[in-house]
Amino acid sequence: MDAIILAAGKGTRLRPHTETVPKPLLDVQGRPILDWIVGALPPVERLVVVVNYLAEQIEDYLAKQTHVTNWTTVRQTEPRGTGDALMSCKGVVNSDRVMVLNGDDLIGRADLARLAAVPMGILTHTVMEPEHYGIIFQNEDGTLKQVVEKPQGLVPPRLANIGGYMFQKEVFNLTLPLSPRNEYEITDAVSQLAATGPFRVVAARYWLPIGTVEQWTAAQTADVSAAK
Repeated sequence: MDAIILAAGKGTRLRPHTETVPKPLLDVQGRPILDWIVGALPPVERLVVVVNYLAEQIEDYLAKQTHVTNWTTVRQTEPRGTGDALMSCKGVVNSDRVMVLNGDDLIGRADLARLAAVPMGILTHTVMEPEHYGIIFQNEDGTLKQVVEKPQGLVPPRLANIGGYMFQKEVFNLTLPLSPRNEYEITDAVSQLAATGPFRVVAARYWLPIGTVEQWTAAQTADVSAAK
């Protein structure tokens, strides 16, 4: 299994802290966010990190970390969404299976191990504000039926997509459409694959989102033991 971490974003909601430091390298309790993520990965043959904004800093971190020795970066020259970031790794991934993670949230080590145990899957977590997330709808057998982005009027709690995926290498053969916001979305790859075969919904027990200054501040005193 290979792993891809999407770390090209500018982290605009965390400004001014991200004006000189890329979001994945912001510290949480003395460790960069990216270090928490890489350290929680199951054993991988190769780590691929998609970079753009302040890419040199992320590459410097990767050269110093000791979690994964076989790593490389892919530069997303013109960021056009998470789907574009995924597809930019075509030809770089060597394994038949690849785990894909956002580079800005902490997820439990055990949850990543359970995601790695399914042929194809998506990580979810319960949220109380479904209108802010991609919401997961399941079939009766627990496989993915549909992902709906930021739906209005749903009664919480709901299961949200938290940016963790397990794909077969064939994902790189897909053609993704441009979304209404003129980007390529990784959830379109998920939807295409779910229409052709079982795509497991894996409920994460631990998820610490770090999308805003308030969340980053709260993370400094949160229980992060599950991510170690």
